[in-house]
Amino acid sequence: MIIDFIENSAQYETLHPSFKIAFDYLKQTDKEALDGLVDENAGVKMFAYKGEGKSKEKSLETFECHDKNIDIQFCVSGSEGFLWKPRVKCLTPNGDYNTEKDVRFFSDAPDTYFELQANQFVIFFPEDVHAPMISENDLDKIVVKVLI
Repeated sequence: MIIDFIENSAQYETLHPSFKIAFDYLKQTDKEALDGLVDENAGVKMFAYKGEGKSKEKSLETFECHDKNIDIQFCVSGSEGFLWKPRVKCLTPNGDYNTEKDVRFFSDAPDTYFELQANQFVIFFPEDVHAPMISENDLDKIVVKVLI
């Protein structure tokens, strides 16, 4: 897992061939234009979310990780909380792996809680089990799925 501000994203661009493309999109001023954007050449899909946040308990119902994608979650404004635990410490699967949605859920208790502020991002690799969208306020965020 990596947490940083978008202005520092250049130092992570060499970690994956599509990271520079993903970060270039996130630096655009028209964030709403990114919703539903798919760059098939780069293996990048973007989803914008504006709406209600969740409680920690509700978010933990979808304590998830991915096998085929890396998540870059970007806080456009306000703040967003996350729960996290390394996948090697998650021992209680919650259902089977969904190949179509590339998601695996766990019922384990998280190790860590953290918050992103506006213009911060978090990168979740397949070894990062996470529960996003924690906020008492509305959220304004973008999720980037980067194909491994």
